[in-house]
Amino acid sequence: MPPVAPRSGDSIFANLEHMNAELFTLTYGAIVRQLITDLEEVDEVNKQLDQMGYNIGVRLIDEFLAKSNISRCVDFKETAEVIAKVGFKMFLGVTASVINWDADGTSCSIVLEDNPLVDFVELPDNCQGLHYCNILSGVVRGALEMMHLAAVAGHKIEIKRGFNED
Repeated sequence: MPPVAPRSGDSIFANLEHMNAELFTLTYGAIVRQLITDLEEVDEVNKQLDQMGYNIGVRLIDEFLAKSNISRCVDFKETAEVIAKVGFKMFLGVTASVINWDADGTSCSIVLEDNPLVDFVELPDNCQGLHYCNILSGVVRGALEMMHLAAVAGHKIEIKRGFNED
C-alpha cells in the first residue's frame, strides 16, 4: 500500500471543528488581562504566557501528527516550513513565512502574515515589554521539544541541531 500523502494545512483546517475567531480572540485577551491583574509584572506575564503555550504545544503535537500525515522532516528548514505552512494554518487558520535563516541553518524567524490574536488589542502604557502573543512561541517550543528538538522561542525561533537531552 503506498504511503499516504501529507495533507496541506488548508485541507486539514477545513475538516476541523472551528471556534468563532472573535470569541477566541476576546477570550485570549481576557486571559492576558487577568494575568496582568494577577501577576502585576509584565515579565512574569510573559513567562506565564510562554509556559501556557509550552503546555499546549506538548499536547498539540500529537493531534498535528495524527491529522496531518506529515512524514519525518529531512532537515531543519523543512521543519520550520511545515510549522509555518501546515501547523499555523491547521490550528489558527493563518499562514506564516519563514525568513532570516542564519548561515548555519539553525536559526530563523517565523512571521505570521495575519495574527488573529491581535485583533481588537490595545495595550495600555503600563504594559510596555509585554509579549502579547508569547503563547505562540511557547506552543512551538513545546511541540518541537516533544519531537526531541531543542528549541529557544521568543521573537525568533531557534532550532538547534541534535536532540534535547533533558
